[in-house]
Amino acid sequence: MNIGNQCWVFWGIFLYISVCLGVDYDLDDRTGLGRSFDGIGALSGGGATSRLLVNYAEPYRSQILDYLFKPKFGASLQILKVEIGGDAQTTDGTEPSHMHYEDDENYFRGYEWWLMREAKKRNPNITLIGLPWAFPGWVGNGENWPYSFPDITASYVVSWILGAKQYHDLDIDYVGIWNERHFNNKYIKLLRYTLDKRGLERVKIIASDNLWEPITSVVIADKELQDAVEILGVHYPGTNTVPKALKTGKKLWSSEDYSTFNDNVGGGCWARILNQNYVNGKMTATISWNLVSSYYDDLPFGRDGLMTANEPWSGNYVVESPIWITAHTTQFTEPGWVYLQTVGHFTHGGSYVALTDERGNLTIITETMTHDHSVCIRPPLPPYNVTAQNVTFHLKGTFASVSELQVWHSKFDFKTNKTVLFQNLRPIKVIEGSFSIELDVDEVYTFTTVRNGQRGSYPDPPSSAPFPKSYKDDFDVSGNPYFSEAPNFADQTGVFEYFTNLTDPGPHVSTLRQVVTQRPVTWVADADQTISVIGDYKWHDLMVSCDIYMEAVHTGGVFIAVRVDKGGGVIRSTRGIFFWVYADGTYKVTNDLSGMTVLAEGLSGTRARVWYKLTLTVKGNYASADLNGYPLWKNAVLWEPRHGWVAIGTSSFELAQFDNFAIEALA
Repeated sequence: MNIGNQCWVFWGIFLYISVCLGVDYDLDDRTGLGRSFDGIGALSGGGATSRLLVNYAEPYRSQILDYLFKPKFGASLQILKVEIGGDAQTTDGTEPSHMHYEDDENYFRGYEWWLMREAKKRNPNITLIGLPWAFPGWVGNGENWPYSFPDITASYVVSWILGAKQYHDLDIDYVGIWNERHFNNKYIKLLRYTLDKRGLERVKIIASDNLWEPITSVVIADKELQDAVEILGVHYPGTNTVPKALKTGKKLWSSEDYSTFNDNVGGGCWARILNQNYVNGKMTATISWNLVSSYYDDLPFGRDGLMTANEPWSGNYVVESPIWITAHTTQFTEPGWVYLQTVGHFTHGGSYVALTDERGNLTIITETMTHDHSVCIRPPLPPYNVTAQNVTFHLKGTFASVSELQVWHSKFDFKTNKTVLFQNLRPIKVIEGSFSIELDVDEVYTFTTVRNGQRGSYPDPPSSAPFPKSYKDDFDVSGNPYFSEAPNFADQTGVFEYFTNLTDPGPHVSTLRQVVTQRPVTWVADADQTISVIGDYKWHDLMVSCDIYMEAVHTGGVFIAVRVDKGGGVIRSTRGIFFWVYADGTYKVTNDLSGMTVLAEGLSGTRARVWYKLTLTVKGNYASADLNGYPLWKNAVLWEPRHGWVAIGTSSFELAQFDNFAIEALA
């Protein structure tokens, strides 16, 4: 590190003549300040992305939460955005609605309430945002459209906000419209009216969580809409805005961004956009999709979170590079700080931002990420060059008297794999208002007057381990108070939640029940069947058993399955070995979820409202199945797929129950 225009290193005398030929950059508040900083955050949901997190045992669950939310420890996130569950597939799974039906309200379903409470417990000032991806079918009145009856949709969304406060003491700060789908002018105005009518004037609206257009043009043209919308939120802007958005005078946010594998290239992507979203686009908040990769790796966009925590059975988690890149900004700023107008690009590539607060603190963040080491999954990144360079910052105005800055440093080393992340270096002396620094490529620096940053740590978590080869669940509700889903099941269409049979004193008092009976207003193409997956995607030979109970008379059907090879938004096309029984007394074995590729079929004698035990065994190219211990078919010849998850589900959106689930992996 070089200090001042004298071009020497303070921990050893060594001249760098090139520093004196470097480029000078002024940081000055005398010409005014830029926009107010609103924070860095992340999104839980948008596809059941935090699904496995709640299943972690202590102390590992709390450690993960500390790395995400605890101030001055890890990522120190300032914003948490969550999905308002809508009973539909939204990328990697479904999240339950607080109102499956019009006369049904339950504000304890799912894990987002729990997660918001935990985030707020660690950071009472964290900003909370809710956004729907999908809606229960009754909201659309049978149509795949939430705006046919906008008053119903507005009341539904507002009920979620009221429930957050009434049942969890959570104040929601912002609410969105419909993730990455059409917005409706009338609905936005009605949502604002409904919020105000229910005493929620302080809850502001973000629109439209999609592209800059057409929302920007519509807001400009419609004064009432302009008054209703507080934030223009855009997804994956590529660090750029449009002139019309700036002319609105609205706050501009990258309300969903990143969505990239959380290796070092992903960390580089995050470092570049956190700076350049403001430098290029004047966006004052950036929100990562997603918060934590806490879903099965082989679902879509595996490991796209800021960190990885997808093994609750082992307790293993990984604090990935984006956590420490986030800390470069969040540990040394707060929402309400203000950007200086003197921010921008370095002459030889990279960028710098500077922020200050009302007490005169100063934080400077620089990044010199090269193109190939900072590619995000979207949008495409045009070519550009970054080279090592020497820069001199001149602190002027309020900052001219600063004599010393704390230094935090990250260096992505893609050649020798000696990457360092969020390393606290010796303070740098500011001499006569100036300091110089030699910036290599693929580096991030924070220079700050804030002295209490910390690279928090815990003892190493347990080692990674595969899903247990022997696994059982009797769906006892009492042991799982924080959420409604059974541990490790990942619903892909429909919602499977704990159920207590108050009228049944027999062996099936506590069960898992599929509860969605009407196709939701979907975000992607949900399957016509409901399905929840579990286990190890690499499994191929195994035995699965489960007690099942069909509630739909004459038309119902239930399955257990193995080698299920797809999930997420492509769940309709998933293949596997599916063993179905129906209330009309028949069974079949299919090679796909749709039931079109039939391997075997016949009579089973099954009917509704009777408990049955299904057993499915697959080994090599052969499969067999038992009903209540009696073989229905055996030695069916199979070819594809060769491996995949285990699953349970129903033949349509119908009520059905499951109990005494068990897996034995044979190889």
